[in-house]
Parts: sequence; C-alpha cells; structure tokens
Amino acid sequence: MAEPVASVKTVVMRGAAAHDGTRTVPEETAVAIVLNGSTHAVMMATPANLEDFAVGFALSEGIVAAADEIEGIEIVDQAEGIESRLWLPADKAEAVAARRRAMAGPVGCGLCGIESLAEAIRPLPPVGAGTALDAAAIDRAVRDLSALQVLNARTRAVHAAGLYLPGRGVVLAREDVGRHNALDKLAGAMARTGTDGREGAIVITSRVSVEMVQKCAMAGVPVLIAVSAPTAHALRLAEAAGITLAAIARGDGFEIFTHPERIRRGEQTHVA
Repeated sequence: MAEPVASVKTVVMRGAAAHDGTRTVPEETAVAIVLNGSTHAVMMATPANLEDFAVGFALSEGIVAAADEIEGIEIVDQAEGIESRLWLPADKAEAVAARRRAMAGPVGCGLCGIESLAEAIRPLPPVGAGTALDAAAIDRAVRDLSALQVLNARTRAVHAAGLYLPGRGVVLAREDVGRHNALDKLAGAMARTGTDGREGAIVITSRVSVEMVQKCAMAGVPVLIAVSAPTAHALRLAEAAGITLAAIARGDGFEIFTHPERIRRGEQTHVA
C-alpha cells in the first residue's frame, strides 16, 4: 500500500531570500469501494486505515446496518490506485444493486454522482438522548483531537474526525485529506472496535456540510462538534435528526446551533 505522506522539494521564500527546502505532503490516492466484485464508488483518499474507511462508508451509506454483516474485507493495490473489497451476503448485494450508484467523489464532495434529489435529502434516523456534556468538554474535545492529528502535524494539510467520550476524552481519531473520508474512517473504526458513541460526541476539523450531519446520524452519535461553521441545510438536517451541533469550536469557546439541551452551560450572560 502507498505511504500516506511523501517528501517533496520546495523553494522557500522568506522576504527577498530564497533557499532550497523539503516539505512533507499527504498522498491522495484513488480508492475504489468494491462490493462483491463490482465497483460501487471511487473516492480520492489518504491511503491509511482503508479497512476502517470501507466499513465506515458501507455503514454511513446504509449498505449494511452493522459491521458484522460484512463477510470479508480485502485491500488490494492496483496500478491506478487501491481497491477496498467488501464481501456481502447475497441479500445485501441485491439491495445495493437495486439502488446502484456510479459515484466519483473528489475531495470535499460527499454527494457527487448520486442518482436522485431524494438521495441527497434522505430522511435520517433520529439519534438517542445521549448524555449532557459540560461546556468544558466541547473545548477539551477540540484540544484532544488536535493532539492526535499525527498526519496533520507532519503535513498541515489533512482533516480529522474523533470520538469524544465523557470522562475519557477523544478515544478514537482518524485522518484523511477529505473531511468526509475522515469521518467514514472514524465510523468504521468505531464499528470494528465495538466502540459505542451514543453517549459521546463526534468532533471534526472542518465545516459542517450536509454529508457530515448524515454520517453522524448514521453512526448514532447525538452531538457533533466542529471547528468551522455549518451550512443552513446542515442545520435543518441536524435539527430534524435530533443532533446537537456545536460549531466554531476552537478550544476557547463555541456556538450551539441545534438542540442546546445536551450542553450544560451553567450561569450565562445573554448579550443582545
């Protein structure tokens, strides 16, 4: 499998001075999700944790309802990229064929190639009640995730998604050049390790667009924390699914956009 990073030569400019340098940059590889021998989707992704990516993609897309429905996983290098091969029971494969996609998903786009408007705004399963979190937990989740971003520390060019559990901090984290790929990898890691996120929160290093809310809902996690702002459509989806969305969270405060009842705020001063 390809390395997740590469070292490249650069010319470093500092004012009027220039000198030769090197920089570590993330790899971006075509990764095909192959179901029972047929390509279902091709995404540009960082070639790391691809078993997690394949399982998380299958879960977030509703291809399977649980990781144990997948009969086998195989990661195969090809000349053009990497195949993540999943083997499904016959009934699951037939269900996939009935709603076939031909999706080529560049980085930053989680809805490319879907076949109908209905798929873009599909109803989401409501999340459970979850556990109320202190405001300090939101800031801690952001700081914890930053400390676990190994690839980003080397490249300053990848996103991350992590699972925060009360009293434990961020217990799982995954990185990728694509923000939605990072979240799929996290969902896959949660499923493969049997880590229950229903009492915790997902924290991400990106803006909150529609597919990020969709993936959070499919993972059954009731709180989504993001360092950047949400879109209006993402807010409507989060509200309908019962997800608490805390965004613009950068370790020194945040804004609550939906379902604030899960965040214990203490005494507040409201500023008009």
